[in-house]
Amino acid sequence: MSSDSLTYPATRTVEQTDDYHGTSVADPYRWLEGGADDKDVQAWIEEQSTFTADYLAKLPGREAIQKRLTTLWDYEKYSTPFRKASKYFYFKNDGLQNQSVLYVLDDLEGEPKELLDPNKLSDDGTVALSGYAISEDGKYLAYGLSQSGSDWQTWQVREIATGKNLEEELKWIKFSGASWDHDSKGFYYSRYAEPKESEQFEAANYYQKLYYHRVGTPQSEDVLVYERPDEKEWGFGGGVTEDGNYLVIFVWKGSERKNLLFYKDLKDPNAEVVELISEFDASYSLIDNEGKTFWIETNLDAPRNRVVAVDLDNPTKENWTEIIPEATETLEGVGLLNNQFVASYLKDARSQVKVFSLTGEFVREISLPGLGSAGGFNGKRHDTETFFQFTSFTTPSVIYRYDMTSDRATLFRQPQIQISSDDYETKQVFYTSKDGTRVPMFISHKKGLELNGKLPTLLYGYGGFSISLTPSFSISNLVWMEMGGVFAVANLRGGGEYGEDWHQGGTKLSKQNVFDDFIAAGEWLIANSYASSDTLGIHGGSNGGLLVGACMTQRPELYGAAIPAVGVMDMLRFHKFTIGWAWCGDYGSSDNADEFQALYAYSPLHNLKSGTEYPPTLVTTADRDDRVVPAHSFKFAAALQSAQAGDQPTLIRIETKAGHGAGKPTAKVIEEASDRLAFLQYHLQAD
Repeated sequence: MSSDSLTYPATRTVEQTDDYHGTSVADPYRWLEGGADDKDVQAWIEEQSTFTADYLAKLPGREAIQKRLTTLWDYEKYSTPFRKASKYFYFKNDGLQNQSVLYVLDDLEGEPKELLDPNKLSDDGTVALSGYAISEDGKYLAYGLSQSGSDWQTWQVREIATGKNLEEELKWIKFSGASWDHDSKGFYYSRYAEPKESEQFEAANYYQKLYYHRVGTPQSEDVLVYERPDEKEWGFGGGVTEDGNYLVIFVWKGSERKNLLFYKDLKDPNAEVVELISEFDASYSLIDNEGKTFWIETNLDAPRNRVVAVDLDNPTKENWTEIIPEATETLEGVGLLNNQFVASYLKDARSQVKVFSLTGEFVREISLPGLGSAGGFNGKRHDTETFFQFTSFTTPSVIYRYDMTSDRATLFRQPQIQISSDDYETKQVFYTSKDGTRVPMFISHKKGLELNGKLPTLLYGYGGFSISLTPSFSISNLVWMEMGGVFAVANLRGGGEYGEDWHQGGTKLSKQNVFDDFIAAGEWLIANSYASSDTLGIHGGSNGGLLVGACMTQRPELYGAAIPAVGVMDMLRFHKFTIGWAWCGDYGSSDNADEFQALYAYSPLHNLKSGTEYPPTLVTTADRDDRVVPAHSFKFAAALQSAQAGDQPTLIRIETKAGHGAGKPTAKVIEEASDRLAFLQYHLQAD
C-alpha cells in the first residue's frame, strides 16, 4: 500500500504569483481557496475523499480498531456539576451519544431532569450546544447552537421549569458567551453584522458589537451597549459582576494575551462606559469585586501571573495593591469560594490548587490524587461547597465534591471503563532543545514495556497561543497504548506552561523555537530507546497541525508517519480568512517585511520540495471549518502529492458536515480515530 502503486486524483494548477516585499511567491493551488460550495473545489474534495477512503478501508486491523474504540467509548461521562439559584446543573453522556445532554436537579439526591438534549436537534448529531448561561433566578436557560462544527452560533432561550423555548432567536453570534443581569430580564452578548451568504464561512470577521437582549423581544430590538467603529479588530465580552452592580467589558484584539477592561455602572441607567484599563500592555481578568474594589488577575510585571486589587475611585496602576504575588508556578485561574481565593497553578504542566485569604495569606494547598489535571472549583463567593474533576493520561475524569470549610473531598462520580487504568503508567521527563532550553514531556504506555528502540510511538504537540497541554484522558490514546504504542506529549514553547515568557519564546520571529523543541523531543525518544525514525509518528491539530507540517518539511527523515490535523499551512495568507487576522499576535504577518521572511522560512505549504521523500502523511480537515479554513489543508495536500518522491502515501481525509473540532459527534470522532490509529499502526513498523 505504498504510493508507487497509488495514482492520485489530478489537481490542476493555475498561474498565480504574488509579490511579498520583492520576493515572488507562486501559489498554483490558489483556486482551492474557493470554498466547499465552489463546484470545482467540491469535485476535488469528492475525488480526494473517495481515494483516501478506499486506502483507509484496506488498512489491516482497521475494523478491529474501530470495534475496540466503540466498545471502550461506551461509558458514562459526567461534567463537573455547578449550582445556580438552588438548582444543580451538569452534563452527561450515556456513552455513545453524539452530544452530551444537559440535566437539572433540585438537590443532589433527587431525580435529574433532562433540560436540553442536542441529539434531538439533528439526525446525525451535527448540531451541538456551543454555549449556555443560566439566569440568576434559575428560570431561564440561554443557549447557543452550532451546526456542522461552525463557529457561528444561534442563541435561544428556554424556560427551565417547562423545557419550552421562547420565540426569540439570536443570530450571527461568534466568539461570545452570555451574561444575565441580576433581575433575570435579559443578558449581554456579542455579535457581528450578517455576512453575505456566499462569504459566511470564509470572510474575515471584524467589528464585533456588544448588545443587551431582553427576554421575550426580537433580536431587532436588542440594545447596542458598546461598539468601536474606529477599531475593527476589537472584540467584546460582557460580564455582570456577582453583586449585579457592574457590567465589565473584556476587550480583546487578536490572540495576544493582552486586553483592556472597561466597566459600566448598572445602578445608574445613564452611566457611560468607563475605560478602567485602556492600554494593551498585559492580560487582565476580573475575579470578583467588593464594592468599588476590583480583584484582577494579570500578568503585568508578572509573566506567571498575580492578583491585584484596584480601587475604582483611584484606579491608576501605582495605586494598585498586590494581593497574591507571582509564584514559581504559573497561575492559571482564580475564583472566590467561602470568601477565599481558590487559585489554580501549573507546576511543570500539572495541576496545583491553593487557597488564600482575601488579603493574600496562604491558607492551604488542596490535595489532588496525583500527577494530572484538576478543573472546576466553580461557585459564588460565599459558597462552602464546590466540585472539581481530576484526570490523567490513563484515567478518565473523576468528579469530587469538596467542602471548603473542612478541606474534605469526597468521591461524587467515577466512570467505569472496560479496561484497567492500573495497567498503564505515565512519567514526566525533561529534555534539552536546540538552544539549551529545558522542555518537559509526558510519556505514557503499558507498564513493563521493554524499551527496544522499535516501539510505535506517537508524539503530540501544540506550542502556541499560551495554551498549556496538561494531562488529559483519551480513549483513542489508551487504545493506542493497549496496542503496544507509546504516547508522548511535549510541552513546547509558545504554550502557557511556564507563563508569558514561555509563550513569547515561541511566537513571531521566535516561532522556530517551537519546531526545534518538537524535533528535539523526537530525537530524545529515539536516543532513549523508545522509537526509531521508522516507528516515530507525529500528530497535532490547528496550530499543532502547523507544527506537524513545519517539522515534517524540515526533518522528513525523522518520522515514520505524520498526521497534521486542521492545520494552518499557508503562513502567508492565513490572516485573510475568518478570524485568521487575530493570530498575527502569535505568528506575525506577511504584510510585515521581517515577519514575512520568518513565516516564509517555515510555512509548511511553501517549504515542500519536489523530489523529497516525505513520511506517510494523513492530512485531516473538514469542509465547514470556519476557524482554520480547509483551503490550508487542501493546498498543502495537493502540493505534497506533487512533491512526494518516495513510495509513501500522502492522503487527505476531509470530514463532511464538520468544522474545526468543537461539537463533533461521537460517531464522527470514533470514525476519524479509527482511521488515524490504523494508519499509524500500519506505517509505524520497524524494518
